Amino acid sequence: MGVLWCGLLLALAGCAATSTGAGGAHIGTVDPQRVLNETNAGKKTRDTLTAFTKNRQALVELEEKELRRLEEDFVKQSSVLSANAKREREEQFRRRVSEYQQKVGELNREIQEKQKEVLDGFRDKIEIIVGKVAKQMGLTVVLDRGRGGPAIYSDDATDISARVIEEFNKEYK
Repeated sequence: MGVLWCGLLLALAGCAATSTGAGGAHIGTVDPQRVLNETNAGKKTRDTLTAFTKNRQALVELEEKELRRLEEDFVKQSSVLSANAKREREEQFRRRVSEYQQKVGELNREIQEKQKEVLDGFRDKIEIIVGKVAKQMGLTVVLDRGRGGPAIYSDDATDISARVIEEFNKEYK
């Protein structure tokens, strides 16, 4: 029985040594948001998304102005319109408001789809560069240290974001 315990303890000690010893896992962390904010390509990505969003917001604002104009015209003319004409104008206005709401919903979906598309593409580039940096540094695992990533805590010494940013700027000018 003592030999069995000794063998089990040696096996466990061997497993522990390989996972934490010289040949064990070397872990790094990276903050993708920081990479987005601090790389040249990330800044271009944010600018593209901002321009796209502003364009869509301008379309919404034009529609809003048109609705306000229609409402003001209706208020001004309501005293001289017949009851039938008032109902027709109110119905037209409601239809326009409904169309406006649908358009706003569509534009918001477009913005969300564009953000997902652009940020997913950027994320793919980050993963390529992180893999390259990890191999250069002899890391076996790199965790996402950004908000919502799997790393709840990591020592700053494991953060390779600065190296990733430097490499990213070299690769994607």
